[in-house]
Amino acid sequence: MAFKRLEPPPPRVLFLVLSAFLGFLALEGFLLWAYGNIPLRLSLLDLLFWGALMLWSVYVRVPLPLSASMSQFFIFALALVVITPPWVSPMLSFALQWSGKAWYKNLFNRSQNGLATALAALVWQFFQQNPLYLGSWNLSAGMGIAAASLAFFLANTTLVTTAIHLANNVPWREAWRKNFSWLALSYLLLSPIALLLARAYETPLLGNWGGWTVLFFLIPLYYSRFYWDEKVRLEQAFDTTLELLMNALEAKDPMTRLHSERVADIARDLARKVKDGDEAYAQAIYRAARLHDIGKIAIPEAVLLKPGSLTPEEFALIQSHTTKGAELLSPARKVAFDQLVYNVILHHHERWDGRGYPKRLAGHEIPEEARIVGLADAYEAMTAGRPYRKAKTPEEALREVQELSGHQFDPRLVEAFTELWAQNPIWRDRHAYLAAKEGSVSRSTFSQPSSASASPSPSEPGPRTSEE
Repeated sequence: MAFKRLEPPPPRVLFLVLSAFLGFLALEGFLLWAYGNIPLRLSLLDLLFWGALMLWSVYVRVPLPLSASMSQFFIFALALVVITPPWVSPMLSFALQWSGKAWYKNLFNRSQNGLATALAALVWQFFQQNPLYLGSWNLSAGMGIAAASLAFFLANTTLVTTAIHLANNVPWREAWRKNFSWLALSYLLLSPIALLLARAYETPLLGNWGGWTVLFFLIPLYYSRFYWDEKVRLEQAFDTTLELLMNALEAKDPMTRLHSERVADIARDLARKVKDGDEAYAQAIYRAARLHDIGKIAIPEAVLLKPGSLTPEEFALIQSHTTKGAELLSPARKVAFDQLVYNVILHHHERWDGRGYPKRLAGHEIPEEARIVGLADAYEAMTAGRPYRKAKTPEEALREVQELSGHQFDPRLVEAFTELWAQNPIWRDRHAYLAAKEGSVSRSTFSQPSSASASPSPSEPGPRTSEE
């Protein structure tokens, strides 16, 4: 384990880490050269007090969706920028970090915090040296702390987002949007507190020490972080609720045990491959695939589990699970799910040749996410078996997928699926997959629970097929 932490990162990640570190050293050196003659008015105990606040803020940080976290560290770093020479706060920001992660992650976290604080210190000094007045009002402090906070935020989020982009192949814009866009406003609105803490420390309101006032403000600060924390917890609660819904669906039909989970694993691997390793897209596909058959909750069990042929009315009812699923989740639109999820639920039974349902879309009219999940769904159903149909072997199912290329499936996806299948992933053989899941074993990058559905799509009622 200790050996693993010494392993170097990919070259482009290492380049970013070293660039951030060298950038911090250069900027800190400049601050020492330019402002080294400014006396440090704080004692060692004062510095220890502010250092303890910085460490505390890191300890109570909030995890973010894509391999990141957020804390109120910046408030204390900015407060120190106000009350100390410009080089002090960046140096403490670099030093007061801890992590059990790999060395390069630790160095990056220290460097990006130090660099962001150094940029904020430069901006603050600019406004102090170039006072801004509105009539007789001196706006230098207010504008300075706002601009310094913005500089810190942009530097911090840009570096972290770039690291996620390079390490996980997540599109830069997507990584920034998921991790930081939703908290940008609250972050900037909190920045005046840094100036307030600095002034309160310089002019004590309680006793003869400004630290008492600062500690008093920690109470609302601590609870303000719950806005961020609850946002993350809300997403986790939605995922748990969806898991319960999928478990309820599988309880109706034991034959489809772990169907949607296997579909989701296949779809995630396929999405990752066709999008050149885009992990954010792969995770979004996984989540949508877990829900692709949610509409079957609204289908009567007598029809859903009927072992023989279906009447035209029953067949139409089965097909309606796509529209029923979209309707079922419509109250959560824009709150919990984006359009990708609805596209998958509504269109995963469309066919490349236009003979699918419910809209009879064809070719590229079908959203790519629905084409991906549709292929994964078909392969899983082919190899699963039903009371009305014997399960195919993985080899037989692959041949059928290839034969249906250009008819039911997107030829480009079939080619990518064939390459994945040849690598013998855990989902290739259903028996091996079920055995692995029962033993809590998964080769997936982000393992989460899942459920089930279908394959080749008939356009008329009759004997049951895997595309229902």
